[in-house]
Amino acid sequence: MARQQRLTLREVLDEIGLSRAAFYRMRARGKAPKCAKLPNGQIRITREALDDWWAEQEGRAA
Repeated sequence: MARQQRLTLREVLDEIGLSRAAFYRMRARGKAPKCAKLPNGQIRITREALDDWWAEQEGRAA
């Protein structure tokens, strides 16, 4: 079984072009990609979750 790529918050922010504050606002509204919070407080997002989020955003724009 292949392990999913887990992206750091910085990697995700760079890819989607948002500030950290804007991302946390989206997350609070339930509009951000699905996140996992690690025991040390850091956030990770799987590549699959980010790709699904991108597809959802493209669907909304169409």
